Amino acid sequence: MTANTTEPTARLIEVFSAIQGEGLNVGTRQIFIRFALCDLRCNFCDSSHTWNAPTTCKVERSPGSREFEIHSNPVPLTILLDWIKRQNLPLLHDSISLTGGEPLLHAPFLDEFLPQVRSLTGLPIYLETGGHRPEQLAMILPYLDSVGMDWKLPSVSGETYWQEHTKFLQLCHNNPSLDVFVKIIISQNTNPDELQKTALLIADINPKVPVFLQPVTPLPASEQFTAKPLLAPNPDQVLMWQALMKKFVPHVRVVPQTHKMLNQL
Repeated sequence: MTANTTEPTARLIEVFSAIQGEGLNVGTRQIFIRFALCDLRCNFCDSSHTWNAPTTCKVERSPGSREFEIHSNPVPLTILLDWIKRQNLPLLHDSISLTGGEPLLHAPFLDEFLPQVRSLTGLPIYLETGGHRPEQLAMILPYLDSVGMDWKLPSVSGETYWQEHTKFLQLCHNNPSLDVFVKIIISQNTNPDELQKTALLIADINPKVPVFLQPVTPLPASEQFTAKPLLAPNPDQVLMWQALMKKFVPHVRVVPQTHKMLNQL
């Protein structure tokens, strides 16, 4: 029987170097691998161009240059390793970010890619995810150093994944070497009952998990998905909701999308 020697491939949007603008790693320098495809359709999504797989992807010529080469999709594993090697200048980056889209839709690829990229770079691996695919997470959990999982509030995102989020966070908690945090997008539409339910579910797994409330960044009119635009919450709402969640989980921070303030990608 002939072994299958087909090289794994991934459908990408872009590979680049930038400052992380969200969550626990905010302000750190990362190599970003942005994967194509997402199975969610969140009302606030600022990356709808990742929902489907384009025929091409772009790769930064040198870290932070914002000059890109265009390559065809899908991308073979060895080629992606070469691109990461080019980005990985000595002492520049703190970690590698797997983002999207939803990176876990590429779990079989990541299962082969991650041990090799860790060996190549020595950099920690950080997963940014919708937090709703626990089975795929389990495939690559041993290769991850940190996970930032979104917790989708139905009143804001239009998506409902209570059971999946709970199972996902439990899997992360079961791996004691993994750093995990929860990010929650909030808007003027946020239902406080959903915040309390989220806090109780998190506290039941581990009350020490950091929670980041991220005020929504309003989309331009041409990119909005709802008839009524999602607006950032007012200061009184933010203070009230932070206090509400802190009754159950002590580490609740409010951090906006700082990379947009800094004109990062």
